[in-house]
Amino acid sequence: MENDDDTKEDPQSQVKNSVSMEKNCCDEDTFRLHMVTWNVATADPPDDISSLLHLSSPKTPDLYVIGLQEVYSAPHRFIIDMAVEDSWSHLFMSSLAPRGYLKVSSTRMQGLLLLFFSKLAHVPFIRDIQDTYSRTGISGYWGNKGGVSIRLSFYGHMLCFLNCHLAAHMQYASQRVDEFEYILDTQTFDPKKTPHILDHKLVFWFGDLNFRIQDHGMHFLRNCITSHKFNLLWSKEQLTMMKKTEALLQEFDEGPLDFQPTYKFDRFSDCYDSSGKMRKPAWTDRILWRVKPKEPPPEEEKDEDRDSGLDEKNTKNQQEEEEFPLKLKQDSYTSNMEYGVSDHKPVIGIFTLELRKMYETPLVRVCAEGEWSADFDAMVIYSPLQPFPSSAWDWIGLYKVGFRSVSDYITYTWVKDDEVSFNDELTQVYVSKDEIPALGGECVLCYYCSTLQCIVGISSPFKVHESKVAVEEGLAPENIDGLEKAS
Repeated sequence: MENDDDTKEDPQSQVKNSVSMEKNCCDEDTFRLHMVTWNVATADPPDDISSLLHLSSPKTPDLYVIGLQEVYSAPHRFIIDMAVEDSWSHLFMSSLAPRGYLKVSSTRMQGLLLLFFSKLAHVPFIRDIQDTYSRTGISGYWGNKGGVSIRLSFYGHMLCFLNCHLAAHMQYASQRVDEFEYILDTQTFDPKKTPHILDHKLVFWFGDLNFRIQDHGMHFLRNCITSHKFNLLWSKEQLTMMKKTEALLQEFDEGPLDFQPTYKFDRFSDCYDSSGKMRKPAWTDRILWRVKPKEPPPEEEKDEDRDSGLDEKNTKNQQEEEEFPLKLKQDSYTSNMEYGVSDHKPVIGIFTLELRKMYETPLVRVCAEGEWSADFDAMVIYSPLQPFPSSAWDWIGLYKVGFRSVSDYITYTWVKDDEVSFNDELTQVYVSKDEIPALGGECVLCYYCSTLQCIVGISSPFKVHESKVAVEEGLAPENIDGLEKAS
């Protein structure tokens, strides 16, 4: 695990650095990815998750992906969580937003929750976002087992994240593989691009996969764990064993299981199950990945009836692989023994993603024109930098720096209804002074494309000044400045 005692970066500085759209922020071809999987066993979240997210580390991730299983989902609680965000999502957003991370996407199926966060600088380059789910538990009628996934394009490269909770108990190893294959078969996306999970250039498969350590007795297991001789257990670990015979599993890579088995613990303890059931320790919680194999070179023409369209597609894919390569390296794979709210310990995987960007220019440039305050109407200027499917339903939102998700806007304006003037290069859009916060603060503007269902342009941060009229009329104390105090 990384050293959390390293020099800390001030959260406000992190926000400023992340929000900045300067060229050098997005030109690097190396990205840091922090992944977490945790079966939280219906528990409420802990007070602090800084250690889980390595918030004290000087190496800040570009992306966070959080997969939870067994989030409390009794019917009444689940309905409430659908109306307002659940407590786990709230905690992750509240912890990451002040450091300049935006929740780009999330999906939930009963107890399964998947969250995707990105530094703000990358957000205009994250597109084609879709999510889906598959039920496998209780004949598929209830979502206590199954998989949820988020897929997206990151600088043009198609990535998919699949969070699973598979069948429990020692004797169901083959059923777990069958459930995984069922999830892969049933989850589909936009057929024009990557219709199935394995069509994506990079796939992460993680979650409570529930594979156990078989044959070894409890005494031998605990001795190996106590002495940190984890390698003596690998040969009888079910997923490792299944990979020897299952071709599908052989396509997925995983780092060495060089940490304590993460199940099953007495809660708020580092002691394994001391109940009457005495469950054997197991590496149930895992993070695996698959980089799509390279397309085979086209064979020589032998058949007059050969599908020329398929040949053309394969050639195009091969050219893309050569021109825009993608590599993945795992830097860390470990558990975090600090947290005791669940009978599982969380597992953390840190990766370096190397890729050549397919594009480096956002679809839209957007900025605030002139000085902004609630004393007068304001103007937004935007200009398309590349062709994209704009519509009358597109809008530009005003956000405070450190906002948590796309729905956290202070106000918004429709790009067509509130249009003031335009030419071939830029368009002016009107914002009423009544919609601008009287107390002011540091803000950004985001252009949201309704067709693409994502943010395609973000302004540099700018200051909304405190309203002089509001201060003079006693509506806002002169010593209050900023949206944070207002909220």
